[in-house]
Amino acid sequence: MFYFQLVIMAGTVLLAYYFEYTDTFPVHVQGFFCFDKAYSKPYPGPEDNSKAPPVLVYSLVTAIPTVTILIGEVTSFFVKTEGAQEKTIVTADCCYFNPLLRRIVRFLGVYSFGLFTTTIFANAGQVVTGNQTPHFLSACKPNYTALGCQSPLQYVTEHRACTGNPYLVMSARKSFPSKDAALSFYSAIYTMYVTLVFRTKGTRLMKPTLCFVLLSLAVLVGVVRVTEHRNHWNDILAGFVTGGAIAAFLVRGLRVTGTRFAQKEVCKITLVGCCLRASGEERWTDHITVSANVNKFLNDCSLHVTFHATNPEMMIT
Repeated sequence: MFYFQLVIMAGTVLLAYYFEYTDTFPVHVQGFFCFDKAYSKPYPGPEDNSKAPPVLVYSLVTAIPTVTILIGEVTSFFVKTEGAQEKTIVTADCCYFNPLLRRIVRFLGVYSFGLFTTTIFANAGQVVTGNQTPHFLSACKPNYTALGCQSPLQYVTEHRACTGNPYLVMSARKSFPSKDAALSFYSAIYTMYVTLVFRTKGTRLMKPTLCFVLLSLAVLVGVVRVTEHRNHWNDILAGFVTGGAIAAFLVRGLRVTGTRFAQKEVCKITLVGCCLRASGEERWTDHITVSANVNKFLNDCSLHVTFHATNPEMMIT
């Protein structure tokens, strides 16, 4: 299973690479209306000149969750009481992980997978739709005379209508959804979940403050993209939905998997020879529900216990 997960991860990274750095998936060429004001905004310059350049965005979406997970897990591990700490050493085919390393690898591994998945979904949406950016006509530089544009209602479908730099034209056709917005929101939602999982005392304002900062940074990236005429508002909202949906799906899987694992390990109990005294006489009950306190992370583990009068062993279901 461990090797199978590595294969899936490698395939995801490879697909993201082909979408991002190769022409394997050509961009759909959409037409445009002559003199369309929605696409006539001035060219904002290269992405590196943006107030939120890709290098900064990608660095933050990588560094902030990684540092948060590392600090949170290490702190949580060492402040736990000895009885509450996990003692199990998990084996992954060939490797042995202690509980701290296992949790760090799980959180960071799932986060990395989601990061590349978000990149794939965003790039796939851009390639399939081919929606133009607000500065598309400035990058395209169409020859309106040669195209015979006499009215703003005239629709141009010529593939060779643009005379501008081919690279800038191709980039201007990849607007929906906004990849930067998707990655920023994915990072914020995932890190918020991991932060809320940590159980710390005396820090009632720290978690809400951190969540507010993460969401604010994600929204700020979207606002910058719109104000610089690099994306439309619907591109930003679609990016938020894409990144948020992927993060919610992955953290839900983490929560369900962790809960089921804990229940499976704790609830496998054998209860023998339990009886009740009523009116001075011992008698067996047909059915009884026992509620056992599991630990700080699992509130209640409900066990349905069946007693047999001839056999004092109880069957747990």
